[in-house]
Amino acid sequence: MKKIDAFIIYSDANQAQQTVNELKKSDTINNILLLTPENINETIEGCKSIEIDTLLSSNTIKKIALNTESDYTALYMKSTALKLGYFSLERMIQIAEDSSAGMVYSDYFAIVAGEKKSYPVIDYQEGSLRDDFNFGSFILFNSTVFKRAAERIKSEDYKFAGLYDLRLKVSQIADLVHINEFLYTEFEEDNRESGKKIFDYVDPKNRQVQIEMEKACTQHLKDVGAYLEPIFNPIEFNMDEFEYEASVIIPVRNRIKTIKDAIASVLRQKTVFKFNLIVVDNHSTDGTTEAIEEFNNDSRLIHLIPNRNDLGIGGCWNLGIHHPQCGKFTIQLDSDDIYSGEDTLQKIVNAFYEQNCAMVVGTYQMTNFDLEMIPPGIIDHREWTPENGRNNALRINGLGAPRAFYTPILREIKLPNTSYGEDYAVGLRISRNYQIGRIYDILYLCRRWEDNSDASLDIVKMNGHNLYKDRIRTWELQARKKIKRENL
Repeated sequence: MKKIDAFIIYSDANQAQQTVNELKKSDTINNILLLTPENINETIEGCKSIEIDTLLSSNTIKKIALNTESDYTALYMKSTALKLGYFSLERMIQIAEDSSAGMVYSDYFAIVAGEKKSYPVIDYQEGSLRDDFNFGSFILFNSTVFKRAAERIKSEDYKFAGLYDLRLKVSQIADLVHINEFLYTEFEEDNRESGKKIFDYVDPKNRQVQIEMEKACTQHLKDVGAYLEPIFNPIEFNMDEFEYEASVIIPVRNRIKTIKDAIASVLRQKTVFKFNLIVVDNHSTDGTTEAIEEFNNDSRLIHLIPNRNDLGIGGCWNLGIHHPQCGKFTIQLDSDDIYSGEDTLQKIVNAFYEQNCAMVVGTYQMTNFDLEMIPPGIIDHREWTPENGRNNALRINGLGAPRAFYTPILREIKLPNTSYGEDYAVGLRISRNYQIGRIYDILYLCRRWEDNSDASLDIVKMNGHNLYKDRIRTWELQARKKIKRENL
């Protein structure tokens, strides 16, 4: 029988003993090793203790590689007790053998506030580069592949990105295989809604984490032939004739509570150029249409109602940018949100010319419905650097706001007709060839409230969103690899 060396976190004696007892029920377990913090002298009978700094460090990965001696290496990453499914370890070994996987992971159950919930996860693909990809808390590695990947961790001394770096290196050697079966139960401690979790990666307190993750991902892109040097196509801002210098585009459906605030924040802008506002009203039924019509006395407002009913947010954007009165630059405003001041449009248009870019990403502030600041506060996306922003964009889960585009290029590329990830997809595509400009002034107040599209999503909807964004990354990664091959 193929055997497993299992590595578990030692948080306290009771927690660790429960997990040890559970693991010992399986004949597949060869050794159980406790990953213990410094200065912890307690142990459990029959288990070896390994002192570590943090679970996620490259130092810990190297220690695991040195101490595993069985065919497979299991890692349990929660500090709460683990409960295995019936013959689940045998099943994981069977799939690992059949698929020649470097790593396998599975769906799981979680006990949340005393209630058992199902947590399906998604398939790993080439573009699954975000560092918050959910593998669950129990994963199984082929030990040979684990050791080979760990050997390639040479000078890196990551405190936070060690495990992320390892799985990227494993993916270069063998497949990461998802078993869509519920093989274990864990105890969930993070009970926040999905809409709050998705901003963790831009929380300022996590900046050092992000720096390490970016370094690991950039090296991975170099290893697989997808890294792009900071060389960009120059832009001549005279590709077409435009009556208006800029257009703000607001796609909207059923936002009666916020649409008037959004429109008013555009119309109060002060600029040295002509601009207009294109509101694409996607067949609202709650009074939004009538609220928009209240502004009809302002000639700058163009109120479009599509003559088709199959448009997502991206499709509404395509309708707006192809309108004959669309301006040279198109600037985003969501129907929930408002611009922070009267000079937002002027700052954005200035940035295009000053930075010679095809797209501009601003800085925004998170607020509640009443426009009071809420955590994590200011979101500046400083990972969008001229040197490495377009490479790091393949790892992060969003591009910032407000977003603005040079219209001729956006008309050529177009947005996918979806209502999630459409902005991310077009941003990645533009960054493949062109510079992305940045503004670090707060230009935008982003309201978080119960009617936001991603305020509180169930696991199935979240998985669908994440799967799509990973697919977008995969397509972009493949395109960049093709570019690199053709330029050899």
